[in-house]
Amino acid sequence: SVTEVLFWMLSNSIVCLMMDVFVVCVCADGNECTKASAQSCGECIQAGEKCGWCTDEDFLKQGEQKSTRCDEIEALITKGCSKASIEDPRGTVTVNKNQALTDRTKDGVKLKPDQITQIQPQKLTLDLRSGEAQTFNLTFKRAEDYPIDLYYLMDLSYSMKDDLENVKNLGTDLMFEMQKITSDFRIGFGSFVEKTVMPYISTTPAKLLNPCTSDQNCTSPFSYKNVLSLTADGSQFNNLVSKQQISGNLDSPEGGFDAIMQVTVCANQIGWRNVTRLLVFSTDAGFHFAGDGKLGGIVLPNDGKCHLQENMYTMSHYYDYPSIAHLVQKLSENNIQTIFAVTEEFQPVYQELKNLIPKSAVGTLSSDSGNVIKLIIDAYNSLSSEIILENSRLPEGVSISYISHCKNGVSEKGENGRKCSNISIGDQVTFEVAVTAKGCPSNGKSETIKIKPLGFTEEVEIVLNFICECECHEDGIPNSPACHFGNGTLECGACRCNEGRIGRVCECSKDEVRTEDLDANCRMDNGTDICSNNGDCVCGTCECKKRDNPEERYSGKFCECDNFNCDRSNNKLCGGHGRCECRKCICDANYTGSACDCSLDTSTCLASNKQICNGRGICECGVCKCTDSKFQGPTCEICPTCPGVCTEHKDCVQCRAFGTGDKKDTCEKECSYFNLIIKKKKEELPQPNDQPYINHCKERDANDCWFFFTYATKNDVPPSGKKKCPSGPDIIPIVAGVVAGIVLIGLALLIIWKLLMIIHDRREFAKFEKEKMNAKWDAGENPIYKSAVTTVVNPKYEGK
Repeated sequence: SVTEVLFWMLSNSIVCLMMDVFVVCVCADGNECTKASAQSCGECIQAGEKCGWCTDEDFLKQGEQKSTRCDEIEALITKGCSKASIEDPRGTVTVNKNQALTDRTKDGVKLKPDQITQIQPQKLTLDLRSGEAQTFNLTFKRAEDYPIDLYYLMDLSYSMKDDLENVKNLGTDLMFEMQKITSDFRIGFGSFVEKTVMPYISTTPAKLLNPCTSDQNCTSPFSYKNVLSLTADGSQFNNLVSKQQISGNLDSPEGGFDAIMQVTVCANQIGWRNVTRLLVFSTDAGFHFAGDGKLGGIVLPNDGKCHLQENMYTMSHYYDYPSIAHLVQKLSENNIQTIFAVTEEFQPVYQELKNLIPKSAVGTLSSDSGNVIKLIIDAYNSLSSEIILENSRLPEGVSISYISHCKNGVSEKGENGRKCSNISIGDQVTFEVAVTAKGCPSNGKSETIKIKPLGFTEEVEIVLNFICECECHEDGIPNSPACHFGNGTLECGACRCNEGRIGRVCECSKDEVRTEDLDANCRMDNGTDICSNNGDCVCGTCECKKRDNPEERYSGKFCECDNFNCDRSNNKLCGGHGRCECRKCICDANYTGSACDCSLDTSTCLASNKQICNGRGICECGVCKCTDSKFQGPTCEICPTCPGVCTEHKDCVQCRAFGTGDKKDTCEKECSYFNLIIKKKKEELPQPNDQPYINHCKERDANDCWFFFTYATKNDVPPSGKKKCPSGPDIIPIVAGVVAGIVLIGLALLIIWKLLMIIHDRREFAKFEKEKMNAKWDAGENPIYKSAVTTVVNPKYEGK
């Protein structure tokens, strides 16, 4: 048998049912609506998305707390609150701006960069209800011929001397290659070395003029210099870069982070447009970051502001290097995508840095920067083919999730739901965005968040409005007479008490709560228990405690009633056929008893002859109790000790089925008390265990023939349609068998004789062969034998 064990794991609120080796566990988290103990409609709807508030003034029963009005919608309806009286506001999504997606060219006219639309919609308003997610779709499409600004930031320390020579012609060559991608391309150039303080550089007068060896002509060290702002003139890039000179410093890491920060935040000086912004960072060394400035006595954190004067960074000796997180923030704010062009030696370092900076790429720079153009093109293609959504900082209590629907039907959730890869020009992808609020963030004030694809200037503005109060809140009646002479506001069917007042209708002052006179009103029959130990006495009125199970509750003036301590049957409250009210079962129709386990329905007691309990018992609670001890079974139809019924029915079955037997002459008169069903074969008869048939009979008639029938209490007797009678011998098979036996025996004898003869002949032949081998003959010549050959010699022959 299967063993069932029911137990509670209280620490985790889990119910488990164990059946042999199978264990089924169900989490019992409870009802968040009732747990909130909400005292107003606004508090109720903030408890969860399933919570509703009943505004019916007569909804509460005696002893029930005000928070009983807050429950799940179905539970409120079950308790008697009409659907029209339930406050259950829902959130909404409103699209305020929804311009269609465009390419660079529209109707033959080339659009300005700020007229191109790659993401849709552009502005929405969300009304958020606590716990209820509001979902909308964002669509992104890469526009063809989108403008690009590229700024080349180069390390001009001495080790990059040979690289500078190859970069001098970069402007026109790169311009030519980029024309294949976009017709609107601009390029700029900047350089960096290191902070101009010890120990990063030598501060001796000679080294400040020429930090290299005496035979090398180097320029003075500097932190960062904007050589060329963004321009569409590639030849101007070549002219200015060709005039640059290498400088030098003492330590291996360079001050590149200072330069990246200034390039990022000095948008006006660099000339950034609201288009695709690329920053190429070229170096053959590592980098200093926040904290390293202490070596030079610099302790002020980088302020992330522009400090360019005459295109030179002038505050490198005053502010520390920026941190990686600070750079990430500024690069993201200014939509700049970074390409790190570094030598193979420092690939691992910058790969780790790439993992921390979204929308960045790393390329391996040859020792002389000869492959820089191919590196930039490959990195740009890699960056532009990936779309990553980023949102601004969310208000406290607000969460956001993404589901991406990318090319070829690929969908992702979680962090991968923010991005799509391998996106070509003209490809369109969709992101499903869900925003959820918990409670009432920002005290109900509207908030604005923004979502944008990293590396692009376009963004989606989302205004968040929080539903913190019910609609009925606006119709509240201040100082209502219904709230104990105006001590509260009648709002949403309940009183919201003024400061210092408590009670269901604000009938008490907080100073009066603990008086003995008031407690006496909460004792039933002058007993000692306050509110039957099932509630608290508030202002002389019992407010009943809540149970962990929201379906179970106390009620009554003194909390003396409950709906869970009634009799049970089959482990069900009131047998599952009634409801528990004040510890007594109120049974459904057709049920009675203390546990509603006694059915008044007699259909289960009907026998096959349509009599209740076969006329041999009484029906109690839907079960037959047989009054005749000889009968048993669920309907008192089985009689195992009754005399042989087979013999009793034998003659009538025989006369009605076969027209024979002792009663063949009186058959119609004496044997019409049962229904007869004739079957052709014995196998077609119902088996003894089949219901409603009771027994299987086998009887012999006067001709020594067997016949079979089955009888049942409903008096239908189906016998077999054929008798099974003994038969005489069949002559033909016997004669045929004898003849066949003789023939077979004769054939067997012939075969045996033939085998014996074959064996004898073989033995004689073998004996003859043996004697022949042993015979000895004398060798001689026959005297009468003449040869058939005659030899004649020519007498004239001389042998020549």
